[in-house]
Amino acid sequence: MKVLLTGANGFVGSHILDLLCDRGIPTAVLLRPTANPRFIEAHRARLDVRTGSIDDPAGLAAALEGITHVIHCAGCTKALRLSEFDRVNRAGTRHVVDAINQRAGQVERLVHVSSLAAAGPAGPGAPAREDDPPHPVSAYGRSKLAGEWEVWDACRAEHVILRPSAVYGPRDVEFLRLFRAIARHILPRPSRQPLSFVYVHDVAGAAVACLTHPAAAGRTYHVASPEVLTARAFAAEIAAQMGVWTLPLPLPTAALAPLCWLQDALSLITRRPSVLSRQKYAELRAPGWVCDTTRLRQDLGVVCATPLKQGIAGTLAWYRQQGWL
Repeated sequence: MKVLLTGANGFVGSHILDLLCDRGIPTAVLLRPTANPRFIEAHRARLDVRTGSIDDPAGLAAALEGITHVIHCAGCTKALRLSEFDRVNRAGTRHVVDAINQRAGQVERLVHVSSLAAAGPAGPGAPAREDDPPHPVSAYGRSKLAGEWEVWDACRAEHVILRPSAVYGPRDVEFLRLFRAIARHILPRPSRQPLSFVYVHDVAGAAVACLTHPAAAGRTYHVASPEVLTARAFAAEIAAQMGVWTLPLPLPTAALAPLCWLQDALSLITRRPSVLSRQKYAELRAPGWVCDTTRLRQDLGVVCATPLKQGIAGTLAWYRQQGWL
């Protein structure tokens, strides 16, 4: 077996790479020439680095030489233009699928990392299940669902789709903002929107498990911790572990709308996209983002078992070690 991993230099992808290397699984990574390799340097000596990108069909096809399994983790989570979501998350996935189809009989399985945003919001009383009709509410979610359809409709190799919930952990730059706010003694208190979280190490474990497990072929799995929390509880746990005094900053849902619009304007000026945007507001005002993970446990025996306290502790320790806090 030899795995090609896309998005290896990103947050989730780098943790998948760590696990592949720890288990001694031969791995190639697809990297742009300009990609920042900071998260993969520890493995560089034993990695097969293949230059290319998912928006370069010819380079992608060449990168599949000798590959038997693919984990497609590259994606776009923030963009200045909505068309960028479609270009990367749908069209880029189609390029991966087409390249795999050109290697008919060689590539045995594709593990496609999607997002719970593709399924759409759900509350704890009726958590999202994989067979529920999807109803994404943001451009990001719609693009991730479109990427899933490209896999389902066109991929001739075995395939598995993973939908992680809100992912946190070492190397993440999005939740880092919350940690930094608390370090400055500000405790954001958003609405009590119920959420499924998942520690990044657990996402990596699920992705690697899906590479070869017979029961995973043709299945879609939600990937999340069994704990259902709120963003408010998440922030409170960070503050407790950091041991700092804080001033509460109420953030009712209605107040987030102007913040999202303001960030959109700032992103246009700076040319730096942000996850916080008018598109994100559609997700923030949803009744909840809770998913059922029974299928993952029953089919594969995989449970995202890292409890919040342990996950926050690991994330905080890494941020401090790296000087990010």
